[in-house]
Amino acid sequence: MCAAGRRWGRRQRALLWAVLLAAWEAAWGQLRYSVPEEMPKGSFVGDVAKDLGLQLPALRDGGARIVSEGRTQYFALHGKTGHLVTAERIDREQLCQRVQQCVLRCELIVEGEMKVFGIQVEITDINDRAPSFRGTDIELRMSETTALGARFPLAEAHDPDSGRNSLQSYELSGDEHFSLAVQAGPGGDQRPELVLAKALDREEAAFHELVLRAIDGGDPARTGTARIRVTVVDANDNAPVFSQAEYTVRVPEDVPVGSALITVTATDADEGLNGEIKYSFKKITEIASQTFQLLGETGAITLLRSLDFEEGDSYELEVQAHDGGGLSDTTKVVVSVIDVNDNVPEISVRSALSEISEDAPSGTVVALLHVRDRDSGENGEVQCGLDGGVPFLLEKSFDDYYRVVTARELDREQVSEYNVTVRAADGGSPALQSSAVLALRVLDVNDNAPVFAEERYSARLAENNAAGALVLRVRATDADWGQNARVRYRLSEGRVRGAPLSSYVSVQAETGALYALRSLDYEQVRELQLWVRAEDGGAPALSSNVSVRLQIVDENDNAPQVLYPPAAPAAGSGGPWSGVELAPRWSEPGALVAKVVAVDADAGQNAWLSYELAKATEPGLFRVGLHSGEVRTARSPLARDAARQSLVVVVKDHGRPALSATATLSVVLAESVAELLAELGSAAEAAAPAEAAGSLTRWLVLAVAAVSCLFVAFLLLLLALRLRRWRRQHLLPPDSGALRGVPVSHFVGIDGVRAFLQSYSHDVSLTADSRKSQLRFSGASCCDTLPARPLPDEPAPLLGEEDVAAALPTDPAAPSCENAEASLLQLSKCRAATQPSQGFHKQTRGQRENLCSVSHVIT
Repeated sequence: MCAAGRRWGRRQRALLWAVLLAAWEAAWGQLRYSVPEEMPKGSFVGDVAKDLGLQLPALRDGGARIVSEGRTQYFALHGKTGHLVTAERIDREQLCQRVQQCVLRCELIVEGEMKVFGIQVEITDINDRAPSFRGTDIELRMSETTALGARFPLAEAHDPDSGRNSLQSYELSGDEHFSLAVQAGPGGDQRPELVLAKALDREEAAFHELVLRAIDGGDPARTGTARIRVTVVDANDNAPVFSQAEYTVRVPEDVPVGSALITVTATDADEGLNGEIKYSFKKITEIASQTFQLLGETGAITLLRSLDFEEGDSYELEVQAHDGGGLSDTTKVVVSVIDVNDNVPEISVRSALSEISEDAPSGTVVALLHVRDRDSGENGEVQCGLDGGVPFLLEKSFDDYYRVVTARELDREQVSEYNVTVRAADGGSPALQSSAVLALRVLDVNDNAPVFAEERYSARLAENNAAGALVLRVRATDADWGQNARVRYRLSEGRVRGAPLSSYVSVQAETGALYALRSLDYEQVRELQLWVRAEDGGAPALSSNVSVRLQIVDENDNAPQVLYPPAAPAAGSGGPWSGVELAPRWSEPGALVAKVVAVDADAGQNAWLSYELAKATEPGLFRVGLHSGEVRTARSPLARDAARQSLVVVVKDHGRPALSATATLSVVLAESVAELLAELGSAAEAAAPAEAAGSLTRWLVLAVAAVSCLFVAFLLLLLALRLRRWRRQHLLPPDSGALRGVPVSHFVGIDGVRAFLQSYSHDVSLTADSRKSQLRFSGASCCDTLPARPLPDEPAPLLGEEDVAAALPTDPAAPSCENAEASLLQLSKCRAATQPSQGFHKQTRGQRENLCSVSHVIT
């Protein structure tokens, strides 16, 4: 009971230590599992997600994967469960031939988090291989005089398994003359020997058949057999003897193929056939048999293929020398391979980013690298680093893993792409180097506002421009990329003369072209100050402003305006007579007479005015200052010079083309004030006839309009009377339908009535030999008055007395025609009656005796 309790306690402590060791390794990112060899593909190895404390979504979304050294990947990660499983069938004997403990290493890389975890998997042995001999038939030659107890080494069996599954024992069967002895070698191996237990007699038995069996410790045990044939020969006194019990040779791994590495030698004291020695390998591994060759005649060991220190650093060979009589000797040859720096460091990119944001914080992991050198010693010591000039650092992660991290924040506008070169060099002499290039593109962040090409813009635009004229283009660039660098333009709000700025100019959003929306006038707006904003397409958007100054350039679109002398009043306005300047006849040359004053609404050269004398009554009498506009006498007035002088002064600006205006000056040359007044009076009298003529014209126009209106009213009245008569005729008896006293030949209907009424004669006389015009008409009767009775040879009136009474005016004062207004009205009626009748065929002399005369004097 006590012994059982102690064993249970030891098991518990071992389990506790194993758990603590596993927990410590997991805490440091190291996992260790064990799995038997020859497991089928997909077999469970360990729960990686649980042991590392990782969530399954993080493994799936983070791009977790398993990588291992070598060309063959023996493990994989199950994405749904997070388990480590076998990816291939694993043969321990093939992977770990000379290693007692077979451990495979791999790494779990989580690319999303740029983390790496080491995993070690021990491959345990199973008894899947049986012991085997290099040759299944062993030939031995012994002399019949061989002493009892003589020992003959036998070929050793080889079992690739390890531990208890490896070779454990030998058994011999088949003949009583021999027994088996097993010796322990220097490395703990078992070496079988054949011992002569009974004297040989060739005449009794020339041959002896034996069976050697090798047994391992598996369950069930596996065995391998070899048949031994012993030939009894005549006496052979001496056996071969090697010069050395063990040969050792050190060769570099780069020794050429075919080179002789070492020569073993043995001697035999016998002569003849018994003294001839042959050499052969007694014990050799499969790899060694493919690497080395033994020349049987000379004992030279040559190289069949290149050595590789990384595959094998030493080889143990057993060489046997035997003579013709069957006697032999054995020696051991140890070939040690010297490492040569023939392997460059290997850089494996386990995980790497192809893009990184420029605002990534310092220390962001960009890549995970695995670096190793297959050489040993100093040749396998690797130093890693980055080429200078890049904002990255190389840090040691664990074991042979390194990580590339950012040393500071990146700026895409300075460098948009990086080619990070990682270099590794070993400690050999000369050192070997290798490199790997990481291509990394920097993603843009909207951290740059648009920048205008100029600090401020200015442009000049001629006034009276066409609407939509291009003023200038503003241009801004953004150092960012893509949508963040797309610039759009717009105007800042503002007002000009109370109107929005946008009604004057506009900016094209894509190109930055500034257009004038209306025709600008320099006299109203001389300058526009505005701000243009450039905004990128980032989120949030960044912007900048620039000042634009638009100067309106003056055009010569305004003619000079004369302020003095004032413009002459319109004809007939009745205003006072102006524009008269006085110049005494005794004036000296250069005397100031008047000054023409003019202004121009334009500016600059377009407003520079010059004055010229274009026309004068007396050329040479006056001159005008070119720039002052002063009118001065060029000489003294003479007696023959006219008293009234008219001067026309032209005022021009300096625009292209030049615009001009004229000013008219009236200068009176007089000796005294009385003479001046007389000249002014005569000038007024000369202007009176023109004023009277203009007044008469206006009155005639009014008279014609009034007569036309009266004529239309008279026609409407006649039509109304005609309708009235027609109605009365239909009410009277038929026999009373004829008009009495009117011949049929004189009745012509309504046209005849109109002709009769409109027939008259008049005399007009117009005299203009005085300052007053007179218009006289003969007769004093009114044209709208009909005779009291018809002449004997004329038809009776077409209208009855009552009709005539109704048609005549009731105002007894109307025929008097005493005032001017009534006279004008009668004159219009008379003029209307002078038009010839279209429906009256003949006019009698009696009809023309009805005269209308009106006397009217217009002053």
